[in-house]
Amino acid sequence: MSRAVRRQQAAAPKEGASKRGSLGLRAPRQSRGAAPPPRQRRRIGIPSWFEEIISELKKVTWPTREETIYLTTVVIIVSVIVGAMLGVIDIFFNWLVDRLLLE
Repeated sequence: MSRAVRRQQAAAPKEGASKRGSLGLRAPRQSRGAAPPPRQRRRIGIPSWFEEIISELKKVTWPTREETIYLTTVVIIVSVIVGAMLGVIDIFFNWLVDRLLLE
């Protein structure tokens, strides 16, 4: 039995107590529901997409200065290492082509 059915049965009046008939119907309750959204005043001259960009940027968790310096250093070091590896591979293949094809 679902939770909604149990709630409905528990809230239903007992037999004979209802004056609405044998079906046990009751008057619907006023739903609290969600509050209507507050009215937003539109700024003249600022497009809505610009306001959305600003609201999204306020949600961003920005890194600290130390984190930025550390991560920038890591990127530079990795870039230098990868560049050096590609340079060595290029020199090797140039040497290989010179030895095999051009002699």
